[in-house]
Amino acid sequence: MTTPVIVAARRTPIGETGGSLRHLPVERLAAPVVRAVLGDTGVEAATVDEVILGNVLGPGGNPARVTALSAGLGHDTPGSTVDRQCASGLSAIVTAAAMIRAGMGEVYLAGGVESVSTAPWRAWRPRSASDPPVFYSRAPFAPAEIGDPDMGPAADLIAAEAGISRQRQDAFAVRSHARAVAARRDGRFEAELVPVGGVDTDQRPREGFSERRLARFRPAFGANGTATAANSCGVNDGAAVVLMTTERKRREWGLPGLRLIDARTSGVDPNRLGLGAVPAMRAVMRDAVPGVVEFNEAFAGQTLACLDAVGIDEHTVSGDGGAIALGHPWGASGAVLAVRTFTRTVRADGPRTALTALSSGGGLGVAATWERVE
Repeated sequence: MTTPVIVAARRTPIGETGGSLRHLPVERLAAPVVRAVLGDTGVEAATVDEVILGNVLGPGGNPARVTALSAGLGHDTPGSTVDRQCASGLSAIVTAAAMIRAGMGEVYLAGGVESVSTAPWRAWRPRSASDPPVFYSRAPFAPAEIGDPDMGPAADLIAAEAGISRQRQDAFAVRSHARAVAARRDGRFEAELVPVGGVDTDQRPREGFSERRLARFRPAFGANGTATAANSCGVNDGAAVVLMTTERKRREWGLPGLRLIDARTSGVDPNRLGLGAVPAMRAVMRDAVPGVVEFNEAFAGQTLACLDAVGIDEHTVSGDGGAIALGHPWGASGAVLAVRTFTRTVRADGPRTALTALSSGGGLGVAATWERVE
């Protein structure tokens, strides 16, 4: 009866950096989602054992605790913030699940949040008072002597080694946008979205994309590369939160849910960081591919290489579009996958089994399998 199960899942719309959500810091993104998740279940805030959120860019100071207080949870509700780069949001959910299994609590709010638009600048401390600070865009993911490439060049390397053509990547990106546009038009996002700052829809999905149009985009990271601005994800703002509890509580409350079957983390060569999820996916998958698969589409080539490696048909992934179309708010992205999985299984009374997975900086990956329960 300590089996973890998600009984509610919500997210904000996803905005472009400097776009629709540009004025909202992390707590103003995440707090409304926390309140919406509690409202969906009728669970009293006082019953929450902890708030656990993934976040990458800051501003630091434990955004999960700041969010909990901003959302009106009591002073006695603790919060903790997880940084596993792009996998932070799913890692936060897996951490909550582990605490439930260990009997440390029964009700957790878990997910992730990222506001690239309001994140502080980063700079290394100068060696002397007379030297200027050295600004940097990201922290090291691995020691330089091992290799710590930026994600774009690493995605190009993975695609080349896996034999993923530019044409196949562009076709995948076109499909992601077309699916997201159709899902938005048909209202399939509405039940999971929490309007914030007057914004109630995802900003990024593009109508009218075609393979012919995408073929005109130049390589983004090297003259011989195949990753472009159009077949890669954006840099985005957003938040996503789930309410996770025990199977005992779920039955007591009479709610349907998404029960965790298995979850694993994994590591690979940091020079091929986009393959980080592959060992974790292999570890959690059983005899058959789950009915719903949500994989974070950081780059089309990297995504396709991962799917090919574990034997998943690319056409079955991200049925309502993925990160190439919706966006990639780093610390929240893994939690967005969980929200999308909840919608496609529980809300839509869809397939019974599901997989969520993503790779992250430093050559890491997280994967989880789920089962819909009623």
